[in-house]
Amino acid sequence: MARKKHEDTEVRTIDSPVDPVERTGENEFLAALRPQRFAEYVGQRDIIENLTISVEAARRKGRALDHFLFAGPPGLGKTTLAYVIANELGVKLHVTSGPALDHKGSLAAMLTELGERDILFIDEIHRLNPVVEEYLYPAMEDFKLDLFIGDGPHAKAVQMRLPRFTLLGATTRMGLLGSPLLDRFGFHWQLRYYGLDDMCAIVSRSAGLLEVPCDDGGTHEIARRARGTPRIGNRLLRRVRDFAEVKADGRITRELAAFALDRLQVDHEGLDTLDRAYLGVIIERFDGGPVGIDAVAASLSEERGTLEEVVEPFLLQAGFITRTPRGRCATEAAYRHLGVVKPAARKSSGGGGGQESLF
Repeated sequence: MARKKHEDTEVRTIDSPVDPVERTGENEFLAALRPQRFAEYVGQRDIIENLTISVEAARRKGRALDHFLFAGPPGLGKTTLAYVIANELGVKLHVTSGPALDHKGSLAAMLTELGERDILFIDEIHRLNPVVEEYLYPAMEDFKLDLFIGDGPHAKAVQMRLPRFTLLGATTRMGLLGSPLLDRFGFHWQLRYYGLDDMCAIVSRSAGLLEVPCDDGGTHEIARRARGTPRIGNRLLRRVRDFAEVKADGRITRELAAFALDRLQVDHEGLDTLDRAYLGVIIERFDGGPVGIDAVAASLSEERGTLEEVVEPFLLQAGFITRTPRGRCATEAAYRHLGVVKPAARKSSGGGGGQESLF
């Protein structure tokens, strides 16, 4: 993996296929488990089948793949799909992010590094600087880059031809993308949370790659607490492996996995301490809602973006909260999960004098 630095922006150029050994820390762990081909990719079958056709058509004709946008909550495989597509096409993958492309010079430097049919992957594309985004339009549409040399009245416009490349964008907040950018993508792929069967297959595959003995019960226990998210499933597997090595014989069973995840405060629905605190704030401090997201964020001392991008998508999917024009509301499932009696029920049963506070 070659690292190139342009002014204040660091970008990564990855020759396909990707060598997991070249990664470090958490990235090394995730890269070692990342599928390299469509055949290895578990779940999202409709997306994979359609992408396979598009990629095969581009490969046969020797042309650049269309620009695609991948949307969905963090950890569902948007970045992994970019690696898989690059491997399937046998081209270079250039990886960066929206915040890293903070001025038009960094974008120009990135685009001029591309080769014919290369793939440029921009993570968090919804965080692109608006000025940078406007420079991206002609690059995506006409494979041209308009540059201005000099300042003031002596500035001269220069148009640079670009190779026919593919832009793959990833976003957790598609609603923040303007229509001019959205319209330039050939298709928008919406990734969904994974079902339990797919999560079991992912955890089992990861355990095999890590050479961690894990029986079906242990696999199932980790998978059902992984929030339908492969990244979380792999991280939980890593933590449970530590418990297996220290507290047991190294083998992950259902009992060992349940013990470890309980100790890590990941409950049977996959909710962690922040998720439960979020629900607790809505229920205990705001009587179940509706309440605005800013009020919840202030109560938790958390960033609004963290709650909107990381916490809320799963809670909405699992049916623990609803969004209304007036704000967030906790559902009956949330009350049951936290073991709290709804206010109306408290009154009908003689009040909530014995109700234990969540805070």
